[in-house]
Amino acid sequence: PPIHYSLCFAGFGMDPDLQIDIITELDLVNTTTGVTQVSGLHNASKAFLFQDVEREIHAAPHLNEKLIQLFRNKSEFTFLATLQQKASTSGVILSIRELEHSYFELESSGLRDEIRYHYRFNGKSRTEVFPYRMADGQWHKIALSLSASHLLLHVDCNRIYERVIDPPETNLTPGSSLWLGQRNRKHGFFKGIIQDVKVIFIPNGFITQCPNLNRTCPTCSDFLSLVQGIMDLQELLAKMTAKSQIRIYLLLKVGSKIQTSFSGSVLYFIQNINECKCIWLNLIFLTFAQSGVVECRRMSCPSLSCSPDALPVHVGGQCCKICRSKCIYGGKVLAEGQRVLTKSCRECRNGVLVKVTETCPPLNCSEKDHVLPEGQCCSVCKGHNFCAGGHRCGENSECKNWNTKATCECKSGYVSIQGDSAYCEDIDECAAKMHYCHANTVCVNLPGSYRCDCVPGYVRVDDFSCTEHDECGSGQHNCDVNAICTNTIRGHSCTCKPGYVGNGTICRAFCEEGCRYGGTCVAPNKCSCPSGFTGSHCEKDIDECAEGIIECHNHSRCVNLPGWYHCECRSGFHDNGTYSPSGESCIDIDECALRIHTCWNDSACVNLAGGFDCLCPSGPSCTGDCPHEGGLKRNGQVWTLKEDRCSVCSCKDGKIFCRRTACDCQNPSVDLFCCPECDTRVTSQCLDQNGHKLYHSGDNWTYSCQQCRCLEGEVDCWPLLCPNPNCEYTAISEGECCPHCVSDPCLADNITYDIQKTCLDGYGITRLSGSVWTMVGSPCTTCKCKNGNVCCSVDLECLHNN
Repeated sequence: PPIHYSLCFAGFGMDPDLQIDIITELDLVNTTTGVTQVSGLHNASKAFLFQDVEREIHAAPHLNEKLIQLFRNKSEFTFLATLQQKASTSGVILSIRELEHSYFELESSGLRDEIRYHYRFNGKSRTEVFPYRMADGQWHKIALSLSASHLLLHVDCNRIYERVIDPPETNLTPGSSLWLGQRNRKHGFFKGIIQDVKVIFIPNGFITQCPNLNRTCPTCSDFLSLVQGIMDLQELLAKMTAKSQIRIYLLLKVGSKIQTSFSGSVLYFIQNINECKCIWLNLIFLTFAQSGVVECRRMSCPSLSCSPDALPVHVGGQCCKICRSKCIYGGKVLAEGQRVLTKSCRECRNGVLVKVTETCPPLNCSEKDHVLPEGQCCSVCKGHNFCAGGHRCGENSECKNWNTKATCECKSGYVSIQGDSAYCEDIDECAAKMHYCHANTVCVNLPGSYRCDCVPGYVRVDDFSCTEHDECGSGQHNCDVNAICTNTIRGHSCTCKPGYVGNGTICRAFCEEGCRYGGTCVAPNKCSCPSGFTGSHCEKDIDECAEGIIECHNHSRCVNLPGWYHCECRSGFHDNGTYSPSGESCIDIDECALRIHTCWNDSACVNLAGGFDCLCPSGPSCTGDCPHEGGLKRNGQVWTLKEDRCSVCSCKDGKIFCRRTACDCQNPSVDLFCCPECDTRVTSQCLDQNGHKLYHSGDNWTYSCQQCRCLEGEVDCWPLLCPNPNCEYTAISEGECCPHCVSDPCLADNITYDIQKTCLDGYGITRLSGSVWTMVGSPCTTCKCKNGNVCCSVDLECLHNN
């Protein structure tokens, strides 16, 4: 049924374990450098002014760990904040990152009037840009909600954007850290006031900020949880099928009796009873003396049939359980030795609750974290290690802690003896036919496992298969020179060597950090850069204009772009349609003939190369004034454009001339906003993202598929524009910034899953689109269902280690 979250939040509050109040956790009241407490939009919470100075507002290690735990495996969360950003500034509101990798970063650019959301998907950086003016000096509420691949952006309780994006990674790495009001120690400083910064892990968390907004439809995460539940049921069905086969085998085995004939006497070997192996195995060892040789064999403990007033329990000095009288208190059944806390502590002894005196040790935790263990009188702290307290499990079982007790569980490949998981015995997978050894192999049982050995004369294919033909060793294969050949039952398979990628028959070199801007990886971690780029990873743009490599026609000017350049027609010229690379196709615009001049009154328009002139012979109407925006500018008048304070226009003899404000860096009153190149202050310089190169205010550069600019000490970057490919499947190659079309869905890294298109795995189980599993018989091969296509890849490190 529809859930009205506004009623839930308003009437009952919200679980504190599902949210984190960033400002409270950071304890900004005691932070002095760069942050000052001020009045906020309201007085219900603290607000802080983030000043234009160097500061380090980041979380302590314990808070980072809390954040990592909260984000783990979460597909639904909302970031909330109330802020007032200084007009025309840029800065990061919140950043959760590990080195240069942003898992969550929200940025507001007043230079380009954008809100940017940076995140990671499949190990790659992603950025969503939302055109919106946040840096206007006014108070705003912002809420960014994520539900799997569904994104909602609310500003001032208005839904301004809704998009489907690549689902962000939420499993943060251990080195991740949270920064408030900045990207890191050197970049992204927010200027303004921040209040009510929270991250909430519930569906549509924006309702906590705007209670009047409500929803009745399930989110994408709700739907994906249902899909995951179906997939979990499939896994459970497969495991239950396997367990039922094990139990049938054990019933057949336990039902048979082993008889032993021997000469000599039978000795029950229970010497040094506290350490004898029969206690750990819940077995009695029969010792046979025959021909001077002592031989020990295991014998199962007899099955117990206790009376209704007794229970089977372990007693000191005994290898097998025996029947002892039970106790009943308040409807609860207690075994021998168990205790119950009434007004005093009482212990079950021979069917009677006996009062015992027990002094409980002091606990180093708050009272709400006290836990009373089962069958005990003294409480312990939540998270107590019961296994370390003497709970004994056999050598083939493992102790597992629970809230109030510890239990034993059989290790993989073992099964409990007579239903007691403290004592387990090996499962003979070979005898029970519970193995995956194929033809031409022999199953060999091992403790807790098994092994498939090749029949003499055959060579190994994998852990479960052998073949008669050694195509790899004989050279009868089509593997690439940079591939590993592996024999298979049907022939052979090819897998690219570490440092190379491909299908095995064709392998190409792989560069770990990638070759940017379309560079080619010619050898492991070695790039060949395209024209216009240089550097070890093709990360540096060559400025062809600045270095004098290019000479444009005098009707054009050189404009540098990332990786290339072009000759742009100067003002007063336009291209004739042939688009010559050197600008020779730029021809004069005849403003007079096209009537796009500004000559006024009796003046005559005269076309000039790259412009025009107004000649006024004589007459009273020949004033030389200029029409402008529905008004009139006097001849000789100079003014600044309203929409661009950095441009100056003048009227001369009926003609308007506009130009950028001349930058006189010697003038102490020069406008640094219009003339950033005149800003020589150290505080206005910028370090690049790697911290190796210093840029002056006004400088531009490219970094990681972004165009960056330094302005008054702040670095502002925005994604390079990419064409939108018109195809179903796309992929971004290593070192490239923009996606390209691919026909094979297995190669696509941006795919919308259709759960109606399913796949069959090697077990014959139907897999939903998007599910991942390990290939049958090949533990190093992982497969994924992509809209009905089974796409498998080999883990080279796993293959190498095995």
